[in-house]
Amino acid sequence: MSNNLAEELGLLGPIDEMMHPYREQYPATRQLPATGVPRDKVLAQMEEMRAKEAARWRDGYASGSVYHGDESHIDFVNKIYALHSQTNQLHSDLWPSAAKFEAEIVAMTAHMLSAEACGEPFDSEKGVCGSVSSGGSESILLAMKAYRDYARAERGITEPEFVVPRSGHAAFHKAAQYFNIKLRPVPLDDQFRADVGAVAAEINENTIALVASAPNFPYGTIDPIDKISELALKHGVGCHVDACLGGYFLPWAERLGYPVPVFDFRLPGVTSMSCDTHKYGYAPKGTSVVLYRGRALRHHQFFTIADWPGGLYYSPTFSGSRPGGLSAACWAALMTMGESNYLKSAKAIMDAVAVMKQGIREIPELKLLGESLAVFAFGSDELNIYEVLDQMSARHWALTGLQHPAGIHVSTTLRQTQPGVAERFVKDLKESVEHVTANPGAEGGMAPIYGLAAAIPEKGIVHDLLRQVMDIYYKT
Repeated sequence: MSNNLAEELGLLGPIDEMMHPYREQYPATRQLPATGVPRDKVLAQMEEMRAKEAARWRDGYASGSVYHGDESHIDFVNKIYALHSQTNQLHSDLWPSAAKFEAEIVAMTAHMLSAEACGEPFDSEKGVCGSVSSGGSESILLAMKAYRDYARAERGITEPEFVVPRSGHAAFHKAAQYFNIKLRPVPLDDQFRADVGAVAAEINENTIALVASAPNFPYGTIDPIDKISELALKHGVGCHVDACLGGYFLPWAERLGYPVPVFDFRLPGVTSMSCDTHKYGYAPKGTSVVLYRGRALRHHQFFTIADWPGGLYYSPTFSGSRPGGLSAACWAALMTMGESNYLKSAKAIMDAVAVMKQGIREIPELKLLGESLAVFAFGSDELNIYEVLDQMSARHWALTGLQHPAGIHVSTTLRQTQPGVAERFVKDLKESVEHVTANPGAEGGMAPIYGLAAAIPEKGIVHDLLRQVMDIYYKT
């Protein structure tokens, strides 16, 4: 797709406006100021932008994005970050506190995900161990890189492959592209979970790992991880459970009595997990944990160099220098939440989910997609669901569109547990469905873009469109 064609279809203009609403209010800066701008002026501008942008998520209109959002919690973690804003984990001789925080973040997360079920001490040769990363994507990339290198060293595999359900996170596709690993996608069953038979059929001598999600991002459903774990054991391959979204929610939902299948290190075939502390762990954005069953795998994640003129160099993750304030704030968030507050938060979220799902069930044009907990999705056999998404956007909601099948995704957070927010979601959704029923085929919004993506068989054209969207992001 050429730039001209995209513009003729009117696809890029609205995206440009959405990404750059401040052009008229603040002059664009394209080179360093000749003299420094006064600090109070910079602060005033940034406070103005923050105030404009905070309203939607603070009032509970956003799916995911901000998982806690209480002002006292934000103020607390901001103070912790400020205390450690100069900390850099690359220099643990200067900041040994960084090592303490990260080791304990990993330990607390591993314990929550049943590390003791391995029957080995934490962070021992065969016990569960891990690292802190910058987010879920990095955790997934690190794990896939570790599997690739481990398989090459221990099994002589030079053409590695891993098996991923169609609902697996996009980061697995990124890992395949970055690390030259062949990704074998498998279909889902009628409950939007990995088809175990299809997973088994894709395993071969080059398979380095099987992937499962707890839950997956699109539908919030949990794959049959017990069966996938058994396949991994049978074939002597790894099994990575992507619990980035649910890792800090499912354990508490299980303790509250909700139907959560076993998904963690209690399953002997599970050899690694990814779990985001910056989602339902309520830490600030920029932290996640990747866990391994045994140090052998983790060693293949690490980078070391022994003959560099700059000295002996090593780094556990992709970054060298890292913002120590984020790990400090993460540690502080986990410490102050504690099990009691995680349980309380999970209960409040599930209460809000019950209201939202029941509202969807009462709208005959809509249907829920699969069985899920805090994260759920819905679609329609009668309406263009993307037009419903546009109408929800017009009512200030920030939700996510799905494809294959078309749907809308919602990650319920503490923002939706505020009084009246879940009820407002149902009211606005009913009004949106009524509007689309009465006015089908409305122009504008995201509906045309999703419709175009679904209609074009040559996905290279869609890739070109997405690259143009990223180009727009960097326009001043």
